[in-house]
Amino acid sequence: MLTLNGVTVRLGGRTILDRASASLPPRSRVGLIGRNGAGKSTLMKAMIGAIDPDDGEIEMPRKTRIGYLRQEAPSGQGNPLETVLAADLERAALMVEAETCEDPDRLGEVYERLIAIDAYSAESRAAGILVGLGFDEEMQARPLDSYSGGWKMRVALAALLFSQPDLLLLDEPSNHLDLEATLWLEDFLKSYPAMMVVISHERDLLNNVVDHILHLEGGKTVLYTGGYDSFERQRAERAAQLAAAKANQEAQRAKLQDYIARNSARASTAKQAQSRQKMLARMQPIAELANDPTLSFDFPSPEELKPPLITLDMATVGYGEKPILQRLNLRIDPDDRIALLGRNGNGKTTLARLLAAQLAPMDGGMASSGKMKVGYFTQYQVEELDTDDTPLEHMTRVMAGKTPAAVRAQLGRFGFSGDRATTKVGKLSGGERARLALALITREAPHLLILDEPTNHLDVDAREALVQALNAYDGAVIVVSHDRHMVELTADRLVLVDAGTAQEFSGSLEDYMAFVLAGDGGKASGGGSKADRKKDKKAAAEARERGTALRKAAQEAEAEVVKLTAERSAIDRAMFDPAGAEARHKGKAMSELMQLRKQVDKQLATAEERWLEANEALEAA
Repeated sequence: MLTLNGVTVRLGGRTILDRASASLPPRSRVGLIGRNGAGKSTLMKAMIGAIDPDDGEIEMPRKTRIGYLRQEAPSGQGNPLETVLAADLERAALMVEAETCEDPDRLGEVYERLIAIDAYSAESRAAGILVGLGFDEEMQARPLDSYSGGWKMRVALAALLFSQPDLLLLDEPSNHLDLEATLWLEDFLKSYPAMMVVISHERDLLNNVVDHILHLEGGKTVLYTGGYDSFERQRAERAAQLAAAKANQEAQRAKLQDYIARNSARASTAKQAQSRQKMLARMQPIAELANDPTLSFDFPSPEELKPPLITLDMATVGYGEKPILQRLNLRIDPDDRIALLGRNGNGKTTLARLLAAQLAPMDGGMASSGKMKVGYFTQYQVEELDTDDTPLEHMTRVMAGKTPAAVRAQLGRFGFSGDRATTKVGKLSGGERARLALALITREAPHLLILDEPTNHLDVDAREALVQALNAYDGAVIVVSHDRHMVELTADRLVLVDAGTAQEFSGSLEDYMAFVLAGDGGKASGGGSKADRKKDKKAAAEARERGTALRKAAQEAEAEVVKLTAERSAIDRAMFDPAGAEARHKGKAMSELMQLRKQVDKQLATAEERWLEANEALEAA
């Protein structure tokens, strides 16, 4: 068991964790979630002892082996397989001792222990983890320094998983992974034998792997049972309860304030008024659940263009004289929603750059509409934002000649209004910088959006807002993402980039997931006739529209439940405490209030039924 006892952490004069408390059950799998900047990584660093709490403590069993994925990538001339094997410190030490030990009794103990920890199958287990994370046999033998930072972090993750600590701590483990490696990681974590705490914004991982959600908000932690969908339902119920409790408290506060105002000046009642004043001072305000109004994505609608937007005819693309992709035949229409699948390094980004006209075809044909505008998002744009400039300065620069009102309006579409528009980029969170980059690339209302891993810096709520914005967008979308929740809800067509080319994948994303987990290595071929693909595309678009409508219906029903629950509490106060009744219920007869409560109960039951039906329909869809 891991227990947080009133943990408080202050950094730079700001309170990050404020008396956070929770008891995590033994062998539990906990998803640590919260908005960007809530303090998730700070809490995890406190768990490993890298940060000492200013108050409170974190308790766990003695001699617990903690495994934590640090941000420093391994380096050197050693290869990935050697690095992973070295992560099991006990095995490595015993293997050395077995070679040097001269005491027969001790040597026998060493061999017994090596057998007990299954040391002789270690190499195959380590290789299996590396294969799952994208390293084939040849890659496992190359020196670490021949890899980019992202691939080195995969080696670090493989080493951590191989070491099998008693408490596995993972902070955004899928950030450096493609969809295929993310699927493998999720499957691996499902069978992890010890306790795990994972910070993740991947809705599917949080639903399929974890059995508890630890929600961090306002420096406080609340533990929920179940996965992410269960957390959302429980939190909606809690929101309704908080709204009712807040309304009740406000009525009590008003009643106390009224009594104090009427009785403080009279000697006969001054003592009672002072007592009420103390009660009022001790009354802690009930905070409503946070609702961030800046959580905004709103893509401007482009002008209509006749199809097709782009046509590739046996095109070849690459760098210098080296072709990366060949025999490319692809047509993109104004209403297309395409997801590019395939392991990192297979050419997804190369294809995206070709479609964005950043690369020219080396051979074959590529035709595009002369009036077409393209918005191309990459992580590099987020990293290259000038940290000393404000969002307003960035947007003013790229929208030269436009009125200040037009510049402000584009920023407002993405939540940068008021002071947020004039905040230095260096003080923005990663998610806010990603929103700014999206605002910049869509300033001219592009006909085609190409998004390469747009969710890396976004929390779960922001990802959902992005999905809804893309579904409301009128142009074409091409997305590269390891977030399959996003792919499932936005893409009508799947294009697999593999074996030096790109072609339609005829199945669903679920088919592709099963295909990858079966170990086929991403060498699927597309299929199906053009008519079948068109039919599938239309059906997927209709399903996406139904999903959007169902989400809206669920949100509206949830808001109605919260509203009616608060109204019922207000009626109850008027019935049993007429003096403290809200203005609209003052003076009403008991019979009138009872009739009104009956009506609200009926409306509440209907709203709750609508909310349940909408959520069930959404899950089914």
